[in-house]
Amino acid sequence: MDEKGFMLPETAKKADVVIASYYIELPAEVDIIKKAESLAVGQTIGTWVPIPGITEEIREKYMGKVVNIFEVPPTDLAVYEGEKMGYLIQIAYPTVNFGSDFPLMITSLLGNDASTSAQVKLMDIEFSEAFLNRFEGPRFGIEGVQKLFGVTERPLLLNMVKPCTGISQEAGANIFYEAALGGVDIIKDDELFGNPVYSKPEQRVKAYKEAARKAAEKTGKETKYFVNVTGGVSELLDSIRKVEEAGADGLMVNFSVLGYSTLKFIAENTKLPILGHSAGAGMFCEASLSGMATPLAVGKLARIAGADIVMLNTPYGGYPLRKQKYLQILQQLTLPLGNIKPTMPSIGGGVHPGILERYVREAGKNIVLAAGGSIQGHPMGTTAGARAMQQAIDIVCKGGDFCEQAKAYPELQASLDKWGYVK
Repeated sequence: MDEKGFMLPETAKKADVVIASYYIELPAEVDIIKKAESLAVGQTIGTWVPIPGITEEIREKYMGKVVNIFEVPPTDLAVYEGEKMGYLIQIAYPTVNFGSDFPLMITSLLGNDASTSAQVKLMDIEFSEAFLNRFEGPRFGIEGVQKLFGVTERPLLLNMVKPCTGISQEAGANIFYEAALGGVDIIKDDELFGNPVYSKPEQRVKAYKEAARKAAEKTGKETKYFVNVTGGVSELLDSIRKVEEAGADGLMVNFSVLGYSTLKFIAENTKLPILGHSAGAGMFCEASLSGMATPLAVGKLARIAGADIVMLNTPYGGYPLRKQKYLQILQQLTLPLGNIKPTMPSIGGGVHPGILERYVREAGKNIVLAAGGSIQGHPMGTTAGARAMQQAIDIVCKGGDFCEQAKAYPELQASLDKWGYVK
């Protein structure tokens, strides 16, 4: 064992490194210490065979160091007879290797050996305060978003224009108008709907903002529109400038496919709030022995990259996300993280009035409730569906017997009759 390939946690926390935590499964006879050391070297200065040219200075400044190895389950005695063992490995990577952006950092943590000779899942990255200070994070954050809407004591209500694709801007504006009449705070594009030839984003902004103005004449409240600008890198800045000039209230960006560095670039080049969508994150997170954990992919990295709001899945809408992971995403988005502002979680997938109490109980009031089908699929129409959601939000925030109070609101009661109540 080469002592220069290892570092205690206390020393690592004082160094300019990031600490990556991995999960790996190996045959019980494999030497995990050698495997971890090989991974640390292979991800930084070396390869699968010894090579010339690696000096002591290079090893000291640029080589990854193993910080910890934990068996899963813990087995301190040599009595384990299973065919495989699980391990959590922590490796410290010098930040000088990848600077202050995401592509090389993720390559350093999940490329090279981690994509060839070692099958690992990246569970978390621990950042030093010095490293976090290189990032701006969200421009608005939770407080900024709440100030923008003038709402602090309740969740915000979001709806999305459906059908997902194939809809003209005129038809979309009509749907927008009906939802806005019901009191929705935000309306966004569906994640599948970006820049088709039949509905350009800047044209949608003008049409939808006019619908918002007409609805506000009746309600006194102007619903804000977050337009989807997800697209090729070559067209991003032009698209953003066009929708800004057209009067967009915010941008929607699918960071799972664009990448964290592109999200960071957008955040640095707009003054509008950004709703980060995690559509497609499953391809990075769903495998148990590769990729990265959902709280990291959807939570921490999106927050550091600059998303003011992040759309995430829950265990309650048909997607089999573990409840633990869902709650950890909420924590990664909102708990203190150096100089980085907290990001507002936007909860989607199966959101209807009858489940609101559970969401607020678990996630608090500083959230966005993204309701789609329960608004546009309401038996009394889209406007009634939006009103039912707002009625449910009001009851939950005031407290008391939800089902008893719901009887006073025909729209809300119709929702409960259709989708039920979940305690």
